[in-house]
Amino acid sequence: MPNLKINTELRNLSSATVCSTLWSTRPASSPTRRAPEPTMAAAADTRLSVAHQTRFAFRLAAALSSPASASSAATNVAFSPLSLHVVLSLLAAGAGGATRDQLAATLGGGAAAAEGLHALAEQMVQVVLADGSGAGGPRLAFGNGVFVDLSVKLKPVFQEVAAGKYKAETWSVDFQKKAAQVAGQVNSWVEKLTSGLIKEVLPPSSVDQSTRLVLGNALYFKGSWTEKFDASKTKDGEFHLLDGNSVQTPFMSSREDQYVRSYNNFKVLNLPYQQGGDKRQFSMYILLPETRDGLWSLAEKLGSEPEFLENHIPTRKVEVGQFKVPKFKISFGFEASDLLKGLGLQLPFRPDADLSELADLQMGQNLCVSSIFHKSFVEVNEEGTEAAAASAVTVMFCSYTPPVDFVADHPFLFLIREDTTGTVLFIGHVTNPLLGP
Repeated sequence: MPNLKINTELRNLSSATVCSTLWSTRPASSPTRRAPEPTMAAAADTRLSVAHQTRFAFRLAAALSSPASASSAATNVAFSPLSLHVVLSLLAAGAGGATRDQLAATLGGGAAAAEGLHALAEQMVQVVLADGSGAGGPRLAFGNGVFVDLSVKLKPVFQEVAAGKYKAETWSVDFQKKAAQVAGQVNSWVEKLTSGLIKEVLPPSSVDQSTRLVLGNALYFKGSWTEKFDASKTKDGEFHLLDGNSVQTPFMSSREDQYVRSYNNFKVLNLPYQQGGDKRQFSMYILLPETRDGLWSLAEKLGSEPEFLENHIPTRKVEVGQFKVPKFKISFGFEASDLLKGLGLQLPFRPDADLSELADLQMGQNLCVSSIFHKSFVEVNEEGTEAAAASAVTVMFCSYTPPVDFVADHPFLFLIREDTTGTVLFIGHVTNPLLGP
């Protein structure tokens, strides 16, 4: 069971749906900088990498949106799989050997796909997450950061990848003497990037004098619906909870045709956001189970069938009868280590983790991941959606004791002792186990 540290701040309860903001995977360009047209091979690689990222996203969603997750039945959940994917990809840039391979395999694409992670991150940072507000599209902000202790020297290759592919800023900080101030610096950086929606991704005491690096990122999204809801038509209505009770919550409504499609046991709604001057099209999809207790089985399908969403996207508008979508606001945070370990990512957390490509280390020193924190915020109303997310990976020195071999294939001493008193009952030695009486 994931060890979730949850801070949930709700104004209204969200519907019993699995909601996420998704974007087109077609090549796109920023209104302020135009990416080079991809070759057919590059476009195919990008589509494959996005498919792997999407699979990772839905596996995380299934793990969080299940009855086994702490408090999930009574809590609204929102997180950014993209934020977590990018920060773990950045960590993979500093990993070697089996640790790098396991990161790549967990994030999608198999053990040999580490380079593909960095190419995908570059595409996300420079194209998909480019601000589109200047051309009438969604407002977007995204940043990666590396906070490294004064005593640690980053390796040039890692610095090159972090700055070139991830557009990461690097700060030299003093964890050993000013850990609390550094945590405040990271949180202030996140707060600025998220327009104040996330004020703290690193909780108190999450870093200390043993911390040597923090890899972080922050994401902000604000999009207006292509067709906004009329606030005067928002009325309170009954929302049915999983425990059989119900609450009164504000519902937005509309008589306009909608992108809705019915399937066996569920329906899908597509609410597009206003598009800017490029090819990107952001949309919110709401997956509504037919039965009031169908959330968990629908979430399981989403996580276990990689093409599930792609195969169930409404592509044309239809006339709607009764149409109601609740307003909601969610703030959700958790420590992701146990969740990721449950998905098979074990090595980065172990004392023998191979993060040797991050920094130059002295003999006997070894780095490992101590914690992975994530925080998200989502608000949906008549105008559109405002959302933010931040992730932070804390890295520390780990004392690594290699496995001890014990092969008694030569003469040895033995004794039999009562341990509470220290009384030795027998003592002897063996020079040849085959010698008998």
